[in-house]
Amino acid sequence: MTDDEKGERNNSVEEESFSSEIDEEEKPEEEKLKNDKEGQVKKIDLMNSEDEDLADDFSDDEFLEDEDFEDLDMESLYQETFKNIEEGNVIKGKILQITSTEILVDVGYKSEGVISKEEFKDTDSYKNLNVGDEIDVYLESKEDSEGRVVLSKEKADKIKIWDDVQKAYEEDKIISGKIIDRIKGGFAVDIGIRAFLPGSQVDLRPIKDADNLLGKKIDTKIIKLSRKRGNIVLSRRILLEDERKALRAKTLDQIEEGKILKGIVKNITEYGVFVDLGGIDGLLHITDISWGRVSHPSEYFVVGDPVEVIVLKFDPEKEKVSLGYKQKTQDPWETAVDKYPIGSKVKGKIISIADYGAFIELETGVEGLVHISEMTWNGRIKHPTKLVAIGDIVEAVVLHIDPENKRISLGMKQIEPNPWEIIADKYPIESKIIGHVRNLTDFGAFVELEEGIDGLIHISDMSWTKRIKKPSDLLRKGQEVECVILNIDPENERLSLGLKQVYPDPWENIEDNYKIGMNVKVIMTKTVDFGLFVEIDEGIEGLIHVSELDPQKSDNFKDEYKINDEFMAKIIKLDVHERKISLSERDYLAEVSVAGFENIIEPAEQGEEQAEEEQVEE
Repeated sequence: MTDDEKGERNNSVEEESFSSEIDEEEKPEEEKLKNDKEGQVKKIDLMNSEDEDLADDFSDDEFLEDEDFEDLDMESLYQETFKNIEEGNVIKGKILQITSTEILVDVGYKSEGVISKEEFKDTDSYKNLNVGDEIDVYLESKEDSEGRVVLSKEKADKIKIWDDVQKAYEEDKIISGKIIDRIKGGFAVDIGIRAFLPGSQVDLRPIKDADNLLGKKIDTKIIKLSRKRGNIVLSRRILLEDERKALRAKTLDQIEEGKILKGIVKNITEYGVFVDLGGIDGLLHITDISWGRVSHPSEYFVVGDPVEVIVLKFDPEKEKVSLGYKQKTQDPWETAVDKYPIGSKVKGKIISIADYGAFIELETGVEGLVHISEMTWNGRIKHPTKLVAIGDIVEAVVLHIDPENKRISLGMKQIEPNPWEIIADKYPIESKIIGHVRNLTDFGAFVELEEGIDGLIHISDMSWTKRIKKPSDLLRKGQEVECVILNIDPENERLSLGLKQVYPDPWENIEDNYKIGMNVKVIMTKTVDFGLFVEIDEGIEGLIHVSELDPQKSDNFKDEYKINDEFMAKIIKLDVHERKISLSERDYLAEVSVAGFENIIEPAEQGEEQAEEEQVEE
């Protein structure tokens, strides 16, 4: 790995520092220490050997000749053996003694050192030690207050681990560790020493349940290292990306349209499911999950579930894969025509309700619509929820089927007989019935005869004689009324009723009771701009035009005449066909005035004749 590549990797992760327990400067290389130690041991062993031939195995440059050896001072030779033992180095030591709490170690110095049992990682490693074993130790001090060499096994191990970690970083090798703690921004990982694994480098996608990773052993790579500061940053994602790239190339070679593949549910959204096919993700759209209705993909899948899908479309250039799940089974609409013939009765479940009707699921993937007008013979239903609810099991009749557009029209009311087909027998023309006023309009009143059967009383059929402006002037909602059946139209489901027909038509015998020139008593019922409406008899109304009123009142007739005023008038016109009677108060008054004058003159003439007779007699 080049320096540029390492630098680029370092910049891609979060910075996090871990303080090292070792504050000293970086230690000399272990290889150098080992060579120095071996040379030291060779010299000491040579000095103590009784075998003179052993000296012949070493070069003259390294060791003293026999004759020179005798001339040297023994103290000088003894000090010479310690010149390569320096503080701060890792050296070899031989175990001289083992107790239950510590070990005594000879490092070739004038005194031995003691290492506590606590410096060993576990109890087993301490129990497996034997006298004579060689171990690596760290020389902290050549001599303490008691004259002993101060040694550390723990620090020697850490230095060795740091060397291994440094080597793995430089050679870009995989290093294994165990996640031991969850900390801010990521995890602490034990790789022999504590290292930091950022949350963004744990996996290819965010981890939802991070606590499940605690205690898990993982393979990682070191992406940043500072031995001086004690910082080690790891990445597991790099390894996963490498694996995914290799797997992706293999998967792309295998993908082809129509092929069934196995994958893992990677993510679920409102519009579909992303499936990991092996290094590449495919989209399973919500419309391709089931032939039936799917509210949300989570009804069918859970993240992490294995799934078998079929490749619907593949774009090698963009590496986009469209997947299908329902396509593994036959489309139920291919057999719907044979399965649901027109006129057949079916049973299904209400799965959706709209203002215009309800959808019934006949089987998975096959739905039919019952329009609101096909739910009941009673056309007054305002909303489907008045009759059905989601989840209800209902029966219906197939009215129409369109397999090409995947539509079925259903009818619920067709399960029952149409009441309009028998209404003519049930309600003969001119028969009287009793119903309740269900609704009032400007043009009449609707009367309910029975459930689903309404009849209309037109405003013109409410009274024989009265001029009805609004049905509410005569009827009220909910009122019980007696009507007469006037007409029935089963095809258009219409029924005409009459209210006035319950009673005889007073105009039928009007000419027998009233004739032109007849004087009648009237009651004023209403004033209009052109005259007065008056009641001649119950149910019979006539008009006195303003020109036919009393001449003395006609100029201001609206003030002169009051409702319910009674007076006499003469019938001057009678039209039975138009149902109109015209009267004249003026003619009546004129007639009465002439008759009164004649009555006054006749008694006067009689008086004169009587006087003349009396004079003659005298």
